[in-house]
Amino acid sequence: MYDAAIVGAGIAGGCMAAVLADFGWDVLLMDQHAFPRHKVCGEFLSPEARTALRSFGLDKLVDSLRPSGMEKVHLTAEDGTVLEIPLPGTALGVSRYALDSALLKVASEKGADVRTNMKVTAVQPVKRGYKLELYHKSRTWTAEARIVIGAWGRSPRLGLTGGRRPDPGMGMIGVKSHYEGIGHEAAVELYFFPGGYLGLSPVEGGRTNVAALLSPEAFHRAGKTAENAIAMAARYNSALGRRLEGGQPVPGTQKAVAPVTLSRKPVAWDVVPHIGDAAAVVAPLCGDGMAMALRSVELCVPWADRFLRGDITQDVWRSQYTRSLRKQFSGPLWWGNLLQHAMAQPLLASALLRFGWRMPGTAAQLVRATRLKE
Repeated sequence: MYDAAIVGAGIAGGCMAAVLADFGWDVLLMDQHAFPRHKVCGEFLSPEARTALRSFGLDKLVDSLRPSGMEKVHLTAEDGTVLEIPLPGTALGVSRYALDSALLKVASEKGADVRTNMKVTAVQPVKRGYKLELYHKSRTWTAEARIVIGAWGRSPRLGLTGGRRPDPGMGMIGVKSHYEGIGHEAAVELYFFPGGYLGLSPVEGGRTNVAALLSPEAFHRAGKTAENAIAMAARYNSALGRRLEGGQPVPGTQKAVAPVTLSRKPVAWDVVPHIGDAAAVVAPLCGDGMAMALRSVELCVPWADRFLRGDITQDVWRSQYTRSLRKQFSGPLWWGNLLQHAMAQPLLASALLRFGWRMPGTAAQLVRATRLKE
């Protein structure tokens, strides 16, 4: 019988487990995948994300991974129009391969029971909390927990919470690969092309994370592999083609995922509370997904702790967490979705970048509208 069971060991689940275990609670953290693993992600820790990690006491952990610093954003349209926007602080580039595994290690050191390659097949309310059915190495297991927290990412977990399976005909395709031999400055770079966009961000070890988001049609046209999708983007955007010259993909780092939901309204709770992408999905173009995942943990942790201590009821936890999540996320999600939609249209994207070049103050205000507030 655990105090808390967390389903999903990404950045939100790992941080939640580490914090609750540090508070003294008996925590079970599970993920159906093995770690370390490469994941389709911009691998960009914004200044807001760094603030959240600092609040958890995990900033030194990130520093130990030797991340790369970034001070600005470079946006380049297909026609070569360029806009540079300073970041509100120093962002960090660190691979999910390194970061997620480090968080699991910290959670385990703080006392959490970390189980990878463990699939949760059912969550059922029982008298003392919840019963979980687990599948691992051809065997079925059961566990009980006073609370269960869903940190399973963007897709609803069919059979666990009653969520609907995503329509395979909707959404985008995400691809990534690490590259070596690409010189870079202290910036995250975004390049737009027909059917999508591609981002470059420096990560640890002198490598560059190359991640792209494409429409299903563009991915099919490229040849349905991460390598081909990146090569197609470089052909469409000549500035990107020049940046990738001489770069070599790192074997084993190529990944693709589909469908990628561009945005979703906050869903703080159904059968269990949600954190991370299970709670809210921000438009990927904003580059603030990890910050929002961490903010959801910041909002959820105090209520979970108070409930476990017997200070509040589950109804109070649900209502207060839902209210705070919607209040903080609704504005950035709306503006982020608007910006994502506009930049997906090549002519409009070029016009917006030219406008931003002439009116940098207004452009900076638009970017701030997509960010979380302190």
